[in-house]
Amino acid sequence: MRRWTPIALAAMLGAAGLPATTEAQPRPPLSEVAEIHDGLLAVGIADEIRNKCSGISARMISAFSYLNRLKGQARALGYSDKEIESYVTSKSEKRKMRAEGEAWLQARGATPGVAEGYCRVGREEIARGSRIGLLLREN
Repeated sequence: MRRWTPIALAAMLGAAGLPATTEAQPRPPLSEVAEIHDGLLAVGIADEIRNKCSGISARMISAFSYLNRLKGQARALGYSDKEIESYVTSKSEKRKMRAEGEAWLQARGATPGVAEGYCRVGREEIARGSRIGLLLREN
């Protein structure tokens, strides 16, 4: 059996500490990760519906559970808690998300200031069992 000399062993251990030759792919901003963005958009739309329609309320435990799953997905994709927190508290991202949610609601027939449109959309989403509908319930 061949004996390893201290120099050979040191050289092997040193090589193990060298950086890999392939570089890690840069991650896109969280706003561009569809599963995270779309999930947060669904939560925002559901929240808007429940705030505008007195006949519909939130499934709060489902909503918190879903938000925790989204955070877990972001972590699994390699995003840090700091990056996640920065994204969800960003005022500019909130403005973009609100505009996208309002456009989605208006495309579905909800008119700002008219509760019935929000109620109708909410009932439709509940009946469809969509991600938005799963976060809501009729009172």
